[in-house]
Amino acid sequence: MTEYSNNAIPLEGTGAATTDAYSRGNGDSTINNPDDFDIEAARNKEDASLNSREDVVSRMRTAQSITMSPELFEKLYLSPERAVKGNLRQTFANPTPLAILSHAVCACPLGCDLLGLRGSGQFGAASIGAYVFIGGLLLIISGIFEFFLGNTFSFVVFCSFGGFWLSFAGTLIPSFNSVGAYSPTGDSQVLGISTKAFQASFAFYLCFWALLVLVLTICSLRTNIAFFLLFVCLEATFLCLTIAYFTLAEGKYALGQNIVKAGGGCLLACGLVGFYIFIVLMLVAVDFPFLLPVGDLSHLMKGYQQKHGPIKVH
Repeated sequence: MTEYSNNAIPLEGTGAATTDAYSRGNGDSTINNPDDFDIEAARNKEDASLNSREDVVSRMRTAQSITMSPELFEKLYLSPERAVKGNLRQTFANPTPLAILSHAVCACPLGCDLLGLRGSGQFGAASIGAYVFIGGLLLIISGIFEFFLGNTFSFVVFCSFGGFWLSFAGTLIPSFNSVGAYSPTGDSQVLGISTKAFQASFAFYLCFWALLVLVLTICSLRTNIAFFLLFVCLEATFLCLTIAYFTLAEGKYALGQNIVKAGGGCLLACGLVGFYIFIVLMLVAVDFPFLLPVGDLSHLMKGYQQKHGPIKVH
């Protein structure tokens, strides 16, 4: 029988001694004198291995400090836990909060612009720099790090929306001439944005983004309520804007503008949910005394591999 310390590390050199003591307690005829057991020698041997055992305990505690439940993993990475090789998740920082912050910082101002709050408007052209360097660049960087950490869902979400913010900024940047190309002169942003061709074309772009977000919304049912609500608000945003620009293309300006405002409200709500998720992630990151709930959903819907085992490729 091997004796274990409080940290589940075998005490080197005590296994044989404990066996001898056990044998004496059970009347082993081969040991006649209980004093033959050298307790002092066993203690000296244990002391000699103290440093090495403390190192093992230290490593064990470090491993325990990074062990997390599936619920905590899902809260940190907004993705159901999947087995991956290596220990990159224990080596590098969690990129998820940066991605959520990047999206929220761009979505909230744009939502306010679409609502026309306090005289704002013009599709948020004043925030083009934010769309490029915060919404685009930081989201793509975060997505690349999620790729290396093995978080496929987060990787796809962050990189795709990084691309969205870059493409949206490109539509607004005059040098791209995305809007001006639809004007009679071929270079007027003001005239191009009011043409039926631009409005219908932009509506189709938003329509297929609504389709993509619908797929992501369904997939987010394996994460948590907060992340699911973010996608629900985002889906409502794209649907409203799609309908709005098709309506504007038909010449129904007043109705189209009202639907644009509805889309702006949904986008503002999406950004605020994003800020809430960001706060949750940062509280976890700094080990705050209390945490905010996100409503874990990963345990409600069992994954295919949880039910049937690893997927086999035939």
